[in-house]
Amino acid sequence: MSFEPICEVDVPQWSGTADVLVVGFGGAGACAAIEAADGGATVLMFEAASASGGSTALSSAEIYLGGGTRIQRAVGYDDSVDDVYGYLMASNGPQADAVKVRAYAEGGAEHLEWLISLGVPFKESELKERAMMALTDDCLLYTGSEKAWPYVDEFKPAPRGHNLEVEGDNGGPLLIKILTEQVAARGLEVHFESRALRLIVDRFGPGARVIGLVVREDMEERYYRATKGVVLCAGGFIMNEAMVAQYCPQFLSGKTFIGNPNDTGSGIQMAQCVGAKAINMHEGFLSVPYYPPASLTHGIFVNGQGQRFINEDAYHGRIGSYLAQQTYPVYLIVGVDDYGNYEQESWLQAPIAGTGESLEELVSELNVPGDQLLATVSRYNEDARRGDDTLFHKRAPWLKPLEGALVALDCTPGAGAFFPCFTLGGLDTTLDGQVLSCSDNVIPGLYAAGRTACGVPRRGDGYASGSSVGDATFSGRRAGRAAAGASI
Repeated sequence: MSFEPICEVDVPQWSGTADVLVVGFGGAGACAAIEAADGGATVLMFEAASASGGSTALSSAEIYLGGGTRIQRAVGYDDSVDDVYGYLMASNGPQADAVKVRAYAEGGAEHLEWLISLGVPFKESELKERAMMALTDDCLLYTGSEKAWPYVDEFKPAPRGHNLEVEGDNGGPLLIKILTEQVAARGLEVHFESRALRLIVDRFGPGARVIGLVVREDMEERYYRATKGVVLCAGGFIMNEAMVAQYCPQFLSGKTFIGNPNDTGSGIQMAQCVGAKAINMHEGFLSVPYYPPASLTHGIFVNGQGQRFINEDAYHGRIGSYLAQQTYPVYLIVGVDDYGNYEQESWLQAPIAGTGESLEELVSELNVPGDQLLATVSRYNEDARRGDDTLFHKRAPWLKPLEGALVALDCTPGAGAFFPCFTLGGLDTTLDGQVLSCSDNVIPGLYAAGRTACGVPRRGDGYASGSSVGDATFSGRRAGRAAAGASI
């Protein structure tokens, strides 16, 4: 499929015109359209699927926001903008965009108020247990590694995952339902089952402006004009195996691609064909969802050398990123009591690799150097008894000697465990969503948001749940606002 642009002079007939054309009706696209309309622009939306939703609808929608949101204050947290900024900068490493992270940290409280103004419900409560998501209707929970080493030593932790007031894993569908209602309330024209194919430019060459879209709908190609801008909110590229093989080959073996069927990278590819720069394409989120039950955090992960490689109280995505870099096999070793109701609660689905009434018996069943594993567990047990993990700094509440009957879960990718993943790379953009060329110049008339762009979350080992939906809705708003105000 060709994503090459066409020139205005080659458009046979315009099928419609609006100030702003939005590609994609997920969280980013909806917020871009709402803000563009509220900014006085006429808007046309194009969605390849038959309904709104995108990957936002498939998510838990734990919207990651901080800096003293209404909910944080109500339940007793004094979260500062500087702590949010510092944590996000540190956890996203050298790839972090300081301008985007600062705006996100400073705008967290206001963004939550904007969502509330649209009717998105949040309960003034906190889920205090260690969990992947709030299956209750409680709001606040820790969704990253804020309480884990090394970040807890540098930045004051606070829960920043804002779960919608809905029970079960239903936050994403509820958020999209509300955003869809808001789009409808503004009378915006939405074209479903309409796939954006190519961009239209006013001319070829330096300084060319994006002025429209070629869209396939009703089994024909149609041409739509944008008088102010085109906003690409078409998702990431996890469902494009060729792009994954090119940029993220680490996801090809034993992993499960997470996203909607239209996360094919089409928005990124269309933009690249007009000279846009894509960055951070090698990075992605990879989870090892080993909790709940939270008691499994008392265990230790060991690699093919029988050695630990991380503090097990870190966020499941951070552990997943480190796990993928180990020599295999990888096991999670835990006491039988802490194994608990793993088989009923956990999403990990890792098979049992071995059991033993003693460590020695368990070691005999595992495919790792026995002497090294015995030494690893001995060192860990000594530290656990003292309440000080001298190697990886797991916090004292999760330190517990591995004694008595033990279980080892096989967490080797490809051995049966569930390893969900998605991409974090995308188009390089300004804070307001303007797409940048390979020479770092703004491409006139072209904007991007959500996972089509490279936003706040940039590293799998520093990811926090809710940062994609948070960033998508936040960046969508900025892109829509900027496109609406763009001069012709």
